[in-house]
Amino acid sequence: MNSNVTELCSSHFIGCIDRGEGRNGFGFEPKHTSSNHTLFMFNKTLKRFVILRRGFRLILRKTNDGISRRSSSSSNRMNRVSSGNIVQLLKSTSGDLKETLSLFQSIANFPNLTHTTESCNYMLELLRVGGIGVQDMVYVFDLMQKRIIRRDPETYLIIFKSIQDSTSSNDLSLRSAPRRLSKMRESGFILNSYSYNGLIHFLLQSRLWKEAMEVYRRMVSEGNKPSLKTYSSLMVALGKKKEIKSMMSLLEEMEDLGLKPNIYTFTICIKMLGQVRRFEDAFGILAKMKDLGCNPDSVTYTVLITTLCDAGRLDRAKELFWQMKSVQKLKPDRVIYNTLLDKFGNAGDLHSVRQFWEEMETEGHAADVVSFTTYINALCKSGRIEEGFKMMDLMRTKHVNPNLYTFNTLIAALLRSNRSDEARQLFQTMFTQTLKPTVYTYTLFIDHYGKSQKPLKALETFELMKGHGVVPNVVAFNACLHSLIDSGRFRQANQVFLQLKSYGLSPDVVAYSMMIDCYAKAGKIDAAIRIYSEMMMDKECEPDEITVNSLIETLYNAGEDDEAWRLFARMGPDFKLSPTVVTYNTLLKGLGKQGRLDKMMELVNNSMIGGACSCNPDIVTFNTILDCCCKNARVDLGFELLFDMSLKGCSPDIISYNTVIYGLVEADRIEEAFWLFNQMRKVYRTDFVSLCSILPGIVKKGLIEDALQILKSYLRVLTPNDDEHQCQWEALMDGTINKAGIEESTAFARKAVSECIFEKDYFLRSILKFLCRRKKTVEALELFVSFKNDGISPTVEAYNPLIEALLSSNSVDLAKALFEEMKRAGCVPNVATYNSMIGAMGRLNRIDELLELHREMRSKGCRENSITNNMIISGLARSGRMEHALDFYYHLLSWEFRPTPCTFGPLIDGFSKLGKMEEAIRIYEEMAMYGCKPNCAIYNMIINGFAKTRDVDMVCEWFQRMVATNEVISPDLKSYTILIGALSETSVTERMVDALEFFEEMKSRGIEPDLMAYNSVIHILGMLNRREEAVALFVELRSEGIIPDLYTYNCLILGFTKVGMVEEAGMLLKELQTEGLKPNVFTYNALIRGFSTSGKSDHAYAIYKKMVVNGCHPNAETFAQLPSLTKEILQHNSNRL
Repeated sequence: MNSNVTELCSSHFIGCIDRGEGRNGFGFEPKHTSSNHTLFMFNKTLKRFVILRRGFRLILRKTNDGISRRSSSSSNRMNRVSSGNIVQLLKSTSGDLKETLSLFQSIANFPNLTHTTESCNYMLELLRVGGIGVQDMVYVFDLMQKRIIRRDPETYLIIFKSIQDSTSSNDLSLRSAPRRLSKMRESGFILNSYSYNGLIHFLLQSRLWKEAMEVYRRMVSEGNKPSLKTYSSLMVALGKKKEIKSMMSLLEEMEDLGLKPNIYTFTICIKMLGQVRRFEDAFGILAKMKDLGCNPDSVTYTVLITTLCDAGRLDRAKELFWQMKSVQKLKPDRVIYNTLLDKFGNAGDLHSVRQFWEEMETEGHAADVVSFTTYINALCKSGRIEEGFKMMDLMRTKHVNPNLYTFNTLIAALLRSNRSDEARQLFQTMFTQTLKPTVYTYTLFIDHYGKSQKPLKALETFELMKGHGVVPNVVAFNACLHSLIDSGRFRQANQVFLQLKSYGLSPDVVAYSMMIDCYAKAGKIDAAIRIYSEMMMDKECEPDEITVNSLIETLYNAGEDDEAWRLFARMGPDFKLSPTVVTYNTLLKGLGKQGRLDKMMELVNNSMIGGACSCNPDIVTFNTILDCCCKNARVDLGFELLFDMSLKGCSPDIISYNTVIYGLVEADRIEEAFWLFNQMRKVYRTDFVSLCSILPGIVKKGLIEDALQILKSYLRVLTPNDDEHQCQWEALMDGTINKAGIEESTAFARKAVSECIFEKDYFLRSILKFLCRRKKTVEALELFVSFKNDGISPTVEAYNPLIEALLSSNSVDLAKALFEEMKRAGCVPNVATYNSMIGAMGRLNRIDELLELHREMRSKGCRENSITNNMIISGLARSGRMEHALDFYYHLLSWEFRPTPCTFGPLIDGFSKLGKMEEAIRIYEEMAMYGCKPNCAIYNMIINGFAKTRDVDMVCEWFQRMVATNEVISPDLKSYTILIGALSETSVTERMVDALEFFEEMKSRGIEPDLMAYNSVIHILGMLNRREEAVALFVELRSEGIIPDLYTYNCLILGFTKVGMVEEAGMLLKELQTEGLKPNVFTYNALIRGFSTSGKSDHAYAIYKKMVVNGCHPNAETFAQLPSLTKEILQHNSNRL
């Protein structure tokens, strides 16, 4: 036996675990074992543990003469078992739960091995799944407590599952911990203080502070004492939720339990009290600390000083600072100095700022970027901008680099001093230092331009901010509101206005006027009138000319012309206001929209110039009239008026010229437009609107060289390849294509490239998008290659539409080749590129390629968006990989992914198509958890799923649920088609009649039936022997331009044969063949049945012969319909064949 053991040890590691013996032994002695002992070995070849058969064990024993060589070798191998191998060892058992538990218990008694959280959780889960009772689980949990093995959230979740019964809540998350503790205790799980502390910590990590407090209360009630860390964590959580009373109660309970709060605990209380402005209580805690001998440190003082400064109590903060230094002998750190510099600088107390700065240097604290920036801010707010710049120079000499806040501080100071040019220069400097401006930086400029009456400049900055990827917010909302309304950004303006009111501010007359104007321009007339009524009810707001003008425009937009003129007439008598030029311009604008040019001229000549309240027309007046002239085929009058403006004291501006040029181009008077354009250039520099007005007409006439000269002239003051203006170039080419057509536009673009006017692909992008939208993919690809050969390096904006077009036309290999070429050319695909490829792979069920693209995307640092994730889920679901799709979905949720109907739809559809309706409904119910409302498409998927499982009752129930009033969802064509189709497949007359009623309801709702709906109803009518109605419906569908298919004819033929109208059925057979349709076995079977039942056996046989000749194979139903004698013969012949 010993030799066998030796031989076994030479190729395996063998060990014995015996709870009763062998702890001090080293020699091997084979012995029979009871069932309480387990022998295991480690097979080096198989790389896994193997349990030897029960009945033998090796006992480690100590020999008299020390350790033998053989025993020593075995002992060394024994040491190779580590705590990390225990789970692997447990998994290597034969699957016998008792044997695994025995091994687990034996390991627990082995001196050199220690169970881990992983091994204990594994054993707990095995016992839970095995269902042999919770007592063994209690043993494992107690072992974890006694050996101080960490219990993680998984430990508790396993136990929660094990003690769940039919009366328990379905919630098995940590949130249910307070409710589960009683059941745990009843089952024998007695938590000690360590376990309670850990559970509270896990709950707080999950932001479940209420549940953590419940567990704390139970812990204390059971006589367990929470740790200082537990109290501190609970206090922080309560403080963040402003539960100050509960926080202070914890402090008292802590002391009642004999726990002495430490400095960290007290500091937490002081911070939270300071944040809610309870400074007397905060100072009380500070005094209590000193009384208890727990002297506050610099962090405690920093916290209190900061909250005092935030509350504006600067004198008290300063007093506390000197008390900290002189009385407590504490050395303030740089953080507290920076705080004081900031707060006193904002208050304009430059003297105190310098005092703190000097004190900080004396203490030996080197100023960091925060210190310098704070000091610069204090200098700038005191009007000492130059000193601020000197301080920034000093920063650099100290090797401290200015950051965003430093630049923002100086930019704000320059703008306040109307030094906008210097501010812009400083703004550009930020980019050279790899600093990206923040939303605050841009907002400073927006606010400045708004206050400087430069709304277009403000809007330009606003757009620039978005173009640089910075999400805008609103700080100076009055200026921003003005710029947004002027630029037509009504939704954002409305949000700003609502935000203003949400802060409790009362809008003034200017804000009311702007919002009336905003709603008027947005066409929300009722809202504008509501704002006007609201203003009139505000006794502190009296309407001025701006308000009246906005309301007049609103009434015009609403079609209330008479009301607008009545309001104009009330200005003097009722409001004591005199019409201004803006008032007249508002009226003129309203008339212009109606094309009432004669009335406009009358108003100008009789009221503005010759009226009692004479008001000279301004440039807006004339431009409004010019616009009306050019848009109403009166360009000659506009041309004349343009040259008469100077005689009336108003010189035309560039807008005047652009308006008339545009009118001439629209009238195809290109030569005159070109002449006027050249006249304009003598006075004004061509702007982008001028370019867009004249260039498309010039290109349309084929005057490519002239167009190039105009473009070159415009580019003299711009950088042609500056990406900042790329949107303009794309817009220019879009307009040129629309006006001149694709051929002339392409010729112009290629000429511009050949003359090296552009090195970028701006024009190419627009042309490719145009061609791809019109499915001209081959032409687009040829043009793409041509531009590349001309030296243009395509960007991702050029590759993307072409790749998408190729994928849409099923040229997948070409698209993939272009995708690979794109990467080789150094053009980095963006999320839109990957989305196109991933979407296509999903549609084609090429899931491995889809997943590979996703991995590549992430490895390249291209962050997926919701569209990407939804496409992946859709692709997986489409291919039937529902488990993979579900895993991916839950993985996304763990990363704060916000699902949409496009996320849930593929999952619901996938499960529905597989007939797994319980899973589909579960996903549907999960939508509500994320605030996602189902749409008609979601309901259609569920209804279709039940239709496929032939559960007609559920089809009807979910259809009714969709149309319920509280859902506010209207069924569409697909909804009705699925419903009618499901009802048509039943043999229940009442159901089929219901289908006919739903069909009529669908048409009454204005939904035009499709072929599938018609087919289902024709089938039903045939089944109900309502032949005339079926024929009438057949005629109706053809009159609607719908082409019947073979199923339509089969339904009619079956209906005719059922009532013995076999001749008519035969005519339908000829008709469907004439229409190019090929009869199938169901067509022939219906005819054979009809002739057989009408006693025309020869005709039935003739149809059968025609069926065979036409290559349609008969089935069992065919032979069942034939006359008996013929059937036997044909069946015999068929069997012989």
